[in-house]
Amino acid sequence: MDDLKQYFPDLSSVQIDQLDQLPSIYEEWNAMINVISRKDMIHFKERHLLHSLGIQKYSKFEKGSYILDIGTGGGFPGVPLAIVNPECQFVLLDSIGKKLKVIEEVKSKLNLKNIRTIHSRVEEHTGTYNYIVSRAVTNLPKFIQLTKHLIPKESKDFRGIYYLKGGEFNDELNTIQMKHKVYDLQSCFEGAFFETKKVIELTH
Repeated sequence: MDDLKQYFPDLSSVQIDQLDQLPSIYEEWNAMINVISRKDMIHFKERHLLHSLGIQKYSKFEKGSYILDIGTGGGFPGVPLAIVNPECQFVLLDSIGKKLKVIEEVKSKLNLKNIRTIHSRVEEHTGTYNYIVSRAVTNLPKFIQLTKHLIPKESKDFRGIYYLKGGEFNDELNTIQMKHKVYDLQSCFEGAFFETKKVIELTH
């Protein structure tokens, strides 16, 4: 993963080592619990690791922030973001409990102290967060509706939603009231996979 240092020159050797261990951990667990398709596992670095870290290119999480990853599955984008932001606290939420077992194993093997997993549906979860991240779990209007109770009432405490999405979604953007910016991941990373991949930033 030499290009990780190229894309993220500020990463420490410890962080690079932790990111470097992820493929083997997931490959081992994927044989027991199918959290990543076999096709995607072959392209793990591109489709899961770098894709997740695309958010890092456009959001510098403030020290001490609380970040919620909704529909995290096997831990994306939350796990890679937690590795590169050790001074932030991450809650990784999913309604499928067996996938969270994989994240707990990753936490243990990499000694990640800033991740907490919660087995719940988003509409049943309580609390407020400085940031919300997710990877295309549903359309944007529905996602905003599902998460509005998790956004602090004080606007100064809310930094934004960062949503990874591909394809055509202009119609979705036209129906939401939050301010938004769209960033192209192909401007950050090489490869055909990123040609249609975006980070959508949603703020008040």
